[in-house]
Amino acid sequence: MDPRQVLELVARTSASGGAGGSAAESEGDPGVTDQHLVHLTKVPARRARTVPLPDDLPPVLRGRLELAGITELYTHQARSLALAREGRSFVVATGTASGKSLCYQLPVLETLLADDKATALYLGPTKALTRDQLRALRDLKLPQLRAAVVDGDTPREERDAIKRTANWVLTNPDLLHHSLLPDHRHWGDFLHRLRWVVVDESHAARGVFGSHIALILRRLRRLCERYSADPRFVLTSATIGNPGEHAATLTGVAVEEVVEDGSPRGALDLGLWQPPFTDPDEGIRRSLLRETGDLLASFVGGEVQTLVFTKSRKAAELVALFARERLGDSPLADAVRSYRAGYLPEERRELEQQLRDGRLVGVAATEALELGIDVSGLDAVLLAGYPGTAASFWQRLGRAGRSGGEAVGVLVAADDPLDQYLVHHPEELLGRPPEHAIVDPTNPYLLGPHLWCACQEQPLSAEEAVAWFGDDAPGLLEDGVDRGYLRARGERWYWTSRRRAAAMVDIRSSGEEDVRIVDVGTGALIGDVDGSRARSQVHTGAVYLHQGEQYEIAELDLERGIATATRAPHIHHATRARSDTDVRVLEVLETRPWGEIETGLAKVQVTVTVTGYDVLRPGTGEVLDRVPLDLPPTELTTVAVYYAVPEHLLDDEASLAPARVPGALHAAEHAAIGLLPLIALCDRWDIGGLSTALHPDTGRPSVFVYDGYAGGAGLAERSYRRLAEHLGATRTAIADCGCRSGCPSCVQSPKCGNGNEPLDKAGAVAVLDLLLRRAPDAP
Repeated sequence: MDPRQVLELVARTSASGGAGGSAAESEGDPGVTDQHLVHLTKVPARRARTVPLPDDLPPVLRGRLELAGITELYTHQARSLALAREGRSFVVATGTASGKSLCYQLPVLETLLADDKATALYLGPTKALTRDQLRALRDLKLPQLRAAVVDGDTPREERDAIKRTANWVLTNPDLLHHSLLPDHRHWGDFLHRLRWVVVDESHAARGVFGSHIALILRRLRRLCERYSADPRFVLTSATIGNPGEHAATLTGVAVEEVVEDGSPRGALDLGLWQPPFTDPDEGIRRSLLRETGDLLASFVGGEVQTLVFTKSRKAAELVALFARERLGDSPLADAVRSYRAGYLPEERRELEQQLRDGRLVGVAATEALELGIDVSGLDAVLLAGYPGTAASFWQRLGRAGRSGGEAVGVLVAADDPLDQYLVHHPEELLGRPPEHAIVDPTNPYLLGPHLWCACQEQPLSAEEAVAWFGDDAPGLLEDGVDRGYLRARGERWYWTSRRRAAAMVDIRSSGEEDVRIVDVGTGALIGDVDGSRARSQVHTGAVYLHQGEQYEIAELDLERGIATATRAPHIHHATRARSDTDVRVLEVLETRPWGEIETGLAKVQVTVTVTGYDVLRPGTGEVLDRVPLDLPPTELTTVAVYYAVPEHLLDDEASLAPARVPGALHAAEHAAIGLLPLIALCDRWDIGGLSTALHPDTGRPSVFVYDGYAGGAGLAERSYRRLAEHLGATRTAIADCGCRSGCPSCVQSPKCGNGNEPLDKAGAVAVLDLLLRRAPDAP
């Protein structure tokens, strides 16, 4: 069945089923209602812009390309090859399935074919994508190409052979950090001959993870210099707002941009879908995951191969489960699975193969698939909630697009201020320029440990430290001496600890080690969770899902890093952690008065204590019970944007009695967190907040929004620089929501440690109006 036909049929069925609402004027579609398919537009097809294959390509390479059916290059591919031949480093930022792989394959292969001693290094964000790229290279059947993957699954004896013989090594940043750089003496010959470094899907290297990658690449370049090599860099990226700047910050070298996309694109019917109200007065809508699961079942039932992107592991599991339940006894129910990080390697590879060969018709995935494998040409893509950034939104929708036919993409709006703002302002979604990716390799909490790694790899002088890592490096090296890891001798710092420096730096987590989840009954490893989230996600009593199986956490042992779980198929409740947060101002970095209101950027210390959890009724979220917990607090030194309002303004101008102030500030804080991804490349889970009727450091009613990472990630700073715009969008999202007193679509937060109490929707609008009237740069 045609994907658009399925979408229209579901919309008409939903409308006739009593969802209500007046007919919306969207492409003149009679099946569109304001309760369901609230907007439908066609993203037009785009013709390819091509040039012939260059005559001076190596004959064997040209022949292999022609055998693969490649007789022309897209214009961005040709531009990439031209830059490579000029000796430039460059970044290619074009759409999904635009042939970005060929942008680096051509120049690298041309180099390897011309110089049998040359080598290249490929860095992919995940093992799965790396192995997918290896398959593509081997399909070219070039006898001079000796490509191989080295990752955590590669046996040691194979690694030794790869070091000796491979001229293109494909790996990931983790192995580069933990193995290749610390053991560079074993890789010295490879590094000496290194001519190219490829960084694939570089847009994923943002925030703290991106800052880690930037520091790893500086360590790599430093060692290459030791081995008399100066490789060029080629990066690929989704469409972001600052690809050249971002790539240059990542690599530390000058980088040219290739952003004009010459690839064709099939037409896409793009729909915005609103789950129906279950309680219109309170603004409560049907569960996002139930609604998405039913949509997935409808597409699968029409034999439309469909991919769903969700925001969490649990969400992916639930969407797949709900779709299978909806399909019932249909044999197609067995063709629906979930895909997420945390699966064991053999589980992941089996799912990937089933998706490729069509045995899977419906897949509910996390971003592990977005960055994991090169899959495109699907019939339909559903997004269970806005993914947080325009880059990810278009990247994920780009997976849809069949050869010779049209495809469907649907955003199912979550009960979230950002989702609701975009659904009601589709021009913002469809026309807004992509966000900037933020990377800060000067973050001292990240830079310090990487300096230790650099010292273990090769003793580091003060001059080198400044040249490679910035002016703050010598001071951080002295801190390493004070900690007992380094020793200063002569003009250099040396690593003296018996520990392996790289093992002390986890580039993919908050700094705390992952917690493993183990089945008590079998002793089998179920999965793992980031240590910083373990207290809230796998605390004792938490309900945890894995591959549709429901578990209850029996015990969380933070010292051993293990959460033991028991199968619990008969539990009919969900859990949500409760927590207390305290924010202490350590240093005011900048301040800017808005009349009598103080706005600023500050270094803060955040202390979060998980105090217990709520037992919730599925579907409604009704609190059935509250269970206390005794867990140690977590502390975080980070950066926050804040505003502090004199009490008399709240009383006199905003007409807020003292009793209403806590709820008004709390609601404004929640909505501001939800809308920050509108101006920064992040999602709300990267951010935290605190509101209080009297903060001890400001002496006023105050709201703080802080980066959820040690040292900050540049998100709060981005809000501070565009605070009027940020708060203006926040005010609009709250005021436009049709609920009476506040709901998940405007001021309630799914991660609130206080159970969304108290909240005052009208009060939040009054507070934001008060601020915006005084903002010097209000929109």
